[in-house]
Amino acid sequence: MNKLLVAILGAAGIAFIGGLSTNNTVQACGDYGVFDRVVEKAAPVKEVNDKIDTNAEHKVPADSKPVLIEEKAAAKPKVQLAILLDTSGSMDGLIDQARTQLWTIVNEFAFMKRAGQEPELEVALYEYGNSSIAADEGYIRQVLAFTMDLDKVSEELFKLTTNGGSEFCGHVIKSAVEGLKWSDVADDYKAIFIAGNEPFTQGSVDFKESCKAAITKDVIVNTIHCGGFQDGIDGKWQEGAQLADGTYLSIDHNAKVVHIASPHDEEILKTGEEINKTYIRYGNAGGEGAARQEEQDKNADGAGQGADVNRALWKSKNQYRNDDWDLIDAIDNETVKLADIKKEDLPEELRKLSDEDLKKHIDAKRAERAELKKKLLELETKRNNHVAEERRKLAEKGEETLDAAVLKAVREQAAKRKFERSS
Repeated sequence: MNKLLVAILGAAGIAFIGGLSTNNTVQACGDYGVFDRVVEKAAPVKEVNDKIDTNAEHKVPADSKPVLIEEKAAAKPKVQLAILLDTSGSMDGLIDQARTQLWTIVNEFAFMKRAGQEPELEVALYEYGNSSIAADEGYIRQVLAFTMDLDKVSEELFKLTTNGGSEFCGHVIKSAVEGLKWSDVADDYKAIFIAGNEPFTQGSVDFKESCKAAITKDVIVNTIHCGGFQDGIDGKWQEGAQLADGTYLSIDHNAKVVHIASPHDEEILKTGEEINKTYIRYGNAGGEGAARQEEQDKNADGAGQGADVNRALWKSKNQYRNDDWDLIDAIDNETVKLADIKKEDLPEELRKLSDEDLKKHIDAKRAERAELKKKLLELETKRNNHVAEERRKLAEKGEETLDAAVLKAVREQAAKRKFERSS
């Protein structure tokens, strides 16, 4: 894992890093209304009448039979990460680390659950301190609002360039707090990760007020100073994190993160390539989405430091979703119905298939993907065991890695939001 996004995505890290019934049904009474509680069995008519209305004309006839309506599934927990990157002239190393460590960081959250449910992962991206951005905008740009499309996040990271400018930390934090659609569920894990190297105090927006506004929304602010540890403290990076329940980290943003290879990496990469063949393009976004997937594979391969392996492993996770262009994900996540898909929205080779044969083709690709995901998860376990042993050896030599420290912080913060790590 790398030192940076270990830094960034995480101090969480980016241095990154009612009675509930057993049958989940709700009591309802014909056209008279639906109860908003879960019950195990139909209540007596008198009890129903008492709970609906005391007005006799609204009461349920004594011979009426209650209708059972399936309870709506509880909303999935969320993990929301806003990454704020300094893209001023001296930050090329920071950007490189962010690119290579994205997949390492998001993989950490794939192992977390709350109340037995895997979280939906959303990532937003901002750049600040770049003089190519207008001064009246604070040299700040929202690159991406919250999205579950991690291929898109990777794509935008590889587009970032650096250019000298003024770095206003308080301003960009304020922009992220106010400009993003944060979850209003208190136990969801919501965190900002801001990385840079200039004093945290620059600009007309007070960082103290911005950090206080963040934690008021239950948004943690983790700060990653690119430079000396004490320099970051002197520059108020630590104070910023403390004001918003976050973690302060310092990194050498120009250092190359050491990737620990394993005997399983080649097979992991091959399996990741095989998964791509199970995707079925549909609609106007189909071609673009498939091309983006392939391009980000190439970017990860060229970035080094294990980015390609960690990206391949991410494809085994349920959070790797492509509902907007892959027919299997779209159907499985109820984004679309197969019956609503027009033949012209499919790849040419599938347009002549009968409805029955098309369904068989989709089912076969879904089953193939499931087997490949299972294989990747097994390979990941083997790889993690190998890497853990190598890290133990490094620790014995006093060569503790930054990413290990950051991931520890991420896990502690998520645990406070009732997330548990499954492995």
